Amino acid sequence: MLVVMRHDATPEEIQAVVDRIHELGYEATPMPGKQRTAVGLVGNDGKVNADRIESLAGVLEIIHVSQPYKQVSREWKEESTVVELANGTRIGGTEVVVMAGPCSVEGESQIIGVAHQLRAAGATILRGGAFKPRTSPYSFQGMAEDGLKLLAKARDETGMAIVTEAIDSESLDLVVKYADIVQIGARNMQNFSLLRHAGRAGKPVLLKRGMAATVKDLLLSAEYLLAEGNGQVILCERGVRGFDTHTRNLLDLTAIPVVHSLSHLPIIADPSHGTGLRAKVIPMARAAVAAGADGLMIEVHPDPERAMSDGAQSLYPAQFEELMQQVETIAAAIGREMAPSLASV
Repeated sequence: MLVVMRHDATPEEIQAVVDRIHELGYEATPMPGKQRTAVGLVGNDGKVNADRIESLAGVLEIIHVSQPYKQVSREWKEESTVVELANGTRIGGTEVVVMAGPCSVEGESQIIGVAHQLRAAGATILRGGAFKPRTSPYSFQGMAEDGLKLLAKARDETGMAIVTEAIDSESLDLVVKYADIVQIGARNMQNFSLLRHAGRAGKPVLLKRGMAATVKDLLLSAEYLLAEGNGQVILCERGVRGFDTHTRNLLDLTAIPVVHSLSHLPIIADPSHGTGLRAKVIPMARAAVAAGADGLMIEVHPDPERAMSDGAQSLYPAQFEELMQQVETIAAAIGREMAPSLASV
């Protein structure tokens, strides 16, 4: 439920609404806006007597939020959320942001070298896995904290922000220590204890859609993060499992406008995992930007043939440069622009 206050409501009237909600046994979240303040009621079991709130001074109207997710919905917050990072990158506004890098951090020369190339091409966020949840227990599992230290060094040299995945509570604490954005991967989208931990971590969270998850499932998982007080959440469409074997996954581009209509949270696309094939990454990245994605996550490796994970879907640096030029044109055509390059800083 949302309690919309009049534009001239006083702080005392707003506090009276908050106090009444608490008296009824629910939590209250005031949300100041440009024109007026709204107060969100959390924990609604469908039995709230709205008359006890609507009659209070300064209340304009009561809006019942029918979706099972509350705080992620447009009804809860009409204005789009913009996640701003320390290096000035803004995710969720008019700019299209690009996160790029190898699937896994494999060594210092690999990650530092490719970070400089990506920065020069216009990427502002460096991705790279230090902890790798793999289908096979015998596959490369990542460099753990040593990998995080290398990512931090790459940030120091390039100014790029860092996004990397946490796979459990233990790794989450380490990721929070080093990264700018905590990634929750597809396999952990419904790991609710991890989501709660990430919601309390004090860092922006990139939440990837599960391999068999609906948009509703994704938004409900995001609700766990917001319920813990973290409004800095970025959603990611990374493909769902389909029946066609020509691509690794089915990149669901319709999820982008659907999420934008339902939620105020930004959403990016990951065409690397969404297709699993290098030749398909660029065309699907172009399509994602055209569909309104707030950003892209692209796997780029200096030598994909020798990559320790996901080499088949990783672009060569030269291909990434080509992609950046193309998506800039597409962004301009739909009234958006690319995030300012760090190379000019």
